[in-house]
Amino acid sequence: MSKKIKTAFVCDQCGADYPRWGGQCTSCGEWNTIKEVRLGSASTERSSRSGYAGSRSEVKLLSDVNLSQAERISTGISEFDRVLGGGIVKGSVVLIGGAPGAGKSTLLLQAIANIADRNVTVLYVSGEESLQQIAERAHRLKLPAAKMMMLMETSVQRICDVLDEIKPQILVIDSIQVMHTQDTDSAPGSVSQVRESASYLTQYAKKHHVSIFMVGHVTKDQSLAGPMTLSHIVDTQVMLGSTDDSRFRVLRADKNRFGSVGELGFFAMDSTGLKEVKNPSAMFLNRAEKPSSGSVVTVLWEGTRPLLVEIQALVTECQYGNPRRLAVGFDQNRLAMLLAVLYRHGGIFTAQDEIYANVVGGIKVTETSSDLAIVVGVVSSLKDKVIPHDVFFFGEIGLSGEIRPVANGHARLNDAAKHGFKKAVIPKANVPKTAIKGLEIHGVSTLSEALDILADL
Repeated sequence: MSKKIKTAFVCDQCGADYPRWGGQCTSCGEWNTIKEVRLGSASTERSSRSGYAGSRSEVKLLSDVNLSQAERISTGISEFDRVLGGGIVKGSVVLIGGAPGAGKSTLLLQAIANIADRNVTVLYVSGEESLQQIAERAHRLKLPAAKMMMLMETSVQRICDVLDEIKPQILVIDSIQVMHTQDTDSAPGSVSQVRESASYLTQYAKKHHVSIFMVGHVTKDQSLAGPMTLSHIVDTQVMLGSTDDSRFRVLRADKNRFGSVGELGFFAMDSTGLKEVKNPSAMFLNRAEKPSSGSVVTVLWEGTRPLLVEIQALVTECQYGNPRRLAVGFDQNRLAMLLAVLYRHGGIFTAQDEIYANVVGGIKVTETSSDLAIVVGVVSSLKDKVIPHDVFFFGEIGLSGEIRPVANGHARLNDAAKHGFKKAVIPKANVPKTAIKGLEIHGVSTLSEALDILADL
């Protein structure tokens, strides 16, 4: 008697299950994302869940858990360690995604070469490139390769068998989209294969305290390919992308159970691989020698450190009936809100003008401390008022026109002073009690006060 093949309908964006096919996923709202997948038999599923786990897990008191398992291993790359939260946690699973050519494999190869050189057992599993290609890259990057173990394999069961033999502390899977499990009958790269393969490896990592890095592909909209459940399975998800200048790369933590979410790491790409950028503010402040209107500097707080960036605004006459509002690098709806506050509490009318705002360098602003700088940039462009290079602004603007304080104000001021800035316009509540050498600080409590200071610059 032939075995009946079980199927299910799964959304490849969010992982929601359905009894039958539908045009739209009611969970995430996406269209044409529900795919039919083949499932293994119940006996196979039970064996796959218990194959390497053996007996059931032991129940423990939280006070009896051994905290030494949370020790971290340094990658030897401080910017990488920063994004991970201080290093690699034993037994953790990290998913690193990025566009083709961003440098995901290069970064991981450099990291595990540094780790292996400290007599830590590592294994690099490649499912896409040949070992010769990886060896050529390591030779070009001048990496120590004597202690790096390599394997070409795409079956997660066979990979785990090898892990049982050599017992490495660090494992790299390049990439998770080409891996497959023998208990699922669909093709590698399908929703079910990616989900089951990642789950299988994650359970192995937790059971044997092996730290795993998984390389993930991205779709055309720069989101991770595969089911949304992939992001829920892993402990940490980081994305490697490029800035407007193709020489630089930015590593961002989108999820981290062992560190700060939103932490950034900066790298420069050259012929010898990815090099750390110790002073990222200087990278984003490569401004023109002659000051121009609409250009203003603000200090963001990314993860655990300040970051100075330039915000540019352009106000021009509307050529058509409907003025455009375009924001690149921050929320366009927030720009519209700030323009309304500017009119209501600053007396500056911009409804008939086209307004374009941009965060230089490709940085995505996720906090509200840039509000004051955005408004000042718009006013500067509208009135053709040039802001000196040594002045910066930060502060959140409320709907009633008040300037609200932001977190870590003192650290932002110190970082700007180190970069040669002489004057700051900030919320009055962020003014430090002790003066900062070489920095003139103007505290403002309302938008009108900030505009008065701008007129006197």
